[in-house]
Amino acid sequence: MTNPTRRVFNFNAGPAVLPLPVLQQAQAEMLDFQGTGMSVLEISHRSKEFEGVIQQTEVDLRALMNIPANYKVLFLQGGASLQFAMAPMNLRPAGASADYILTGAWGKKAFEEARKLGLARLAANMKSTNFDRLPAQAELDLDPKAAYLHFTANETIHGVEYFSEPVPPPGVALVCDASSDFISRPIDVSKYGMIYAGAQKNAGPAGVVITILRDDLLERVPPNLPVMLDYKTLAGDGSMYNTPPCFSIYIVGLVLKWLKEIGGLPEIARRNQAKARLVYTAIDESGGFYRGHARPDSRSVMNITFRLPNEQLEEQFASQARQRDMIGLKGHRSVGGLRASLYNALPIQAVESLVQFMKEFQQKNG
Repeated sequence: MTNPTRRVFNFNAGPAVLPLPVLQQAQAEMLDFQGTGMSVLEISHRSKEFEGVIQQTEVDLRALMNIPANYKVLFLQGGASLQFAMAPMNLRPAGASADYILTGAWGKKAFEEARKLGLARLAANMKSTNFDRLPAQAELDLDPKAAYLHFTANETIHGVEYFSEPVPPPGVALVCDASSDFISRPIDVSKYGMIYAGAQKNAGPAGVVITILRDDLLERVPPNLPVMLDYKTLAGDGSMYNTPPCFSIYIVGLVLKWLKEIGGLPEIARRNQAKARLVYTAIDESGGFYRGHARPDSRSVMNITFRLPNEQLEEQFASQARQRDMIGLKGHRSVGGLRASLYNALPIQAVESLVQFMKEFQQKNG
């Protein structure tokens, strides 16, 4: 097997770094998958070989996340952004309202999509402090009759992350956009009505979104939705109503096997915490040269956002880091600054190199 001649340290927020063993296996199977003489990019989605891929991927995801039997697992298309519209279309009955917690840019986009299609209200909006913290449970203005309560588990742009779920009123389903911290740590799936996640952060490449949906919520799906937007139809056909994103699902399956081999979600959570601790310590011990955006009690493990004394230094930092093969450190164009995304597959060596560079950069420019 050919080893890559050059691999940079990839801090991009997504599409993000994938495990090297996964890329190597995909490379080895690119021309001939399981003796078919074809690539996964070429085989029929109705073939027994691909049916085996999608079925095993679901089995492995259920095992890793301990997904209860009364939940469907769907492999869909359109990314999390399409789920912003599909969730209210399917789960909010006519005339009902849904509650949204806004903790950053992605929660705002989900809320705006929901408002286009019916009634939605804000249970909390953290814009007044520039999305630098999460709301406490007591701060939430919750509607006991809401169809569901929606929140974003991790905001990639502002760098805040939930580590315990907001609690909805009794009978109100909890719906979560988990795109950027999906399978990064154990969670209790039974607390949720629905979890959805674009794969391109931790689970695989762009092209597939994973949706985990409690069975009883399928009874809310209204008749006459366009078929490709209908959870009940998509679930009934096992995500195979039309041609699914076969190669993306295949890569997700390889990522899940890699996770199982290294010790599952508890082990990847330990690794992720260790990586984040290194960077936050460097920020906190910099004497203010580096300034974290998120408040300490709301800090994301996945996306660490920070600023330097001025934008010129931030440009220099990102440019000089790239020269050292550390890419993707510029903050999102909407907020500026810097951002280090520390997803599952990013090795600890990448973070150690970043922290060393941070210290050297401060010595030269502080």
